[in-house]
Amino acid sequence: MQSARVFMSFFFRAVVVGLAAAFLLVWWKPALLGATPTSRPADAPAQSIPVTTPTLTSHGAALPSFADAVARAAPAVVNIYTARVVTERTQTAPIDQLFGDYWPSYRRRVERSLGSGVIIDQAGTIVTNQHVIAGADSIRVQLSDGRIAEAAITGQDPDTDLAILHLSIDKLPVMPMGRSDTLRVGDIVLAIGNPYGLSQTVTQGIVSATGRGQLGLATFENFIQTDAAINLGNSGGALIDANGDLVGINTAVLNRASGGPEGIGFAIPVNLVRGVTEQILSKGHVVRGWLGFMPQDLSPEQSAQLGTGADGGVTVVNILVKSPAFEAGVRPGDLVTGLNGEPVRSAQDLVSRVAALAPGDTVDLGGRHARQPFALKIQVIERPTHLAQQH
Repeated sequence: MQSARVFMSFFFRAVVVGLAAAFLLVWWKPALLGATPTSRPADAPAQSIPVTTPTLTSHGAALPSFADAVARAAPAVVNIYTARVVTERTQTAPIDQLFGDYWPSYRRRVERSLGSGVIIDQAGTIVTNQHVIAGADSIRVQLSDGRIAEAAITGQDPDTDLAILHLSIDKLPVMPMGRSDTLRVGDIVLAIGNPYGLSQTVTQGIVSATGRGQLGLATFENFIQTDAAINLGNSGGALIDANGDLVGINTAVLNRASGGPEGIGFAIPVNLVRGVTEQILSKGHVVRGWLGFMPQDLSPEQSAQLGTGADGGVTVVNILVKSPAFEAGVRPGDLVTGLNGEPVRSAQDLVSRVAALAPGDTVDLGGRHARQPFALKIQVIERPTHLAQQH
């Protein structure tokens, strides 16, 4: 009886092990039963069939590149190297100063600087910043293909910090000109220049703002603000759009006392550049309207005291004797609130609007002398060139 139980126990264990082995064998090799494999149903787990897909953006488009825009514009961006001789007084030895037995001595040294420029026509016209070439005794220009030549100054406009150079070289690359009045905040822009002597450097950013003024960089300011990196040597270089068209001339970067990067750069809009260039090439200088006085923005305290309210206005802080405004009766301390029937919002606004007028035009100037309102008709004359702001 005992041996029968042992046999039956062994038998059932063997059957269970055999069935398990058969199940595993059929699961791994279903072809042993004569079955053919079926296709994966649509809702089967994706990992059961590996799939290879190309690298795309979230919208299914290829990743963008600005290589074509750079290739179109960069050849027309040049490096500018300037040099000037500086004479300075040397330090006298303390012992000589003590006895007063010395003669002043001087030494001369060559001061060098670098910047960038943009070729805008086949005649060799180059646009750059006025502060890049100010006071230079020699100006050398290096093209992207390695050619180097001396450049001559055609004209300067310190009021906008622009200068025009001429280069006598054949077969020049030319920058395609765009428009700055259609720029919108958020548009992609690229800065091309010669920062720290690293020629043909390209940085990318967006338009952060347009129409920036009152920065103290020039008399007439209407800057494009961008976060594209602009460094020493970028001044005078190109700010282009995503198509490779010129939209501005890089001019300055905001750098506070901390010295850290701010990501805020400024460029002169190409529409302004175009107008200044045309006048310098045709007349030798830029012709602007002028009335003869210097306006200044009102402080909040002055506005409250004068009761300007929403009308705004500026105050006259200086006026030239025998100027059109002086002859018409304008005096220091007067409040100017309107020009040709339109309100004056700031000193920059008034100066820019008068400068845009042609000499000989007559304007209506409105304001107050103390509490007495005035409405004057004044004839515009040409702004004297010696008033150009120097930087």
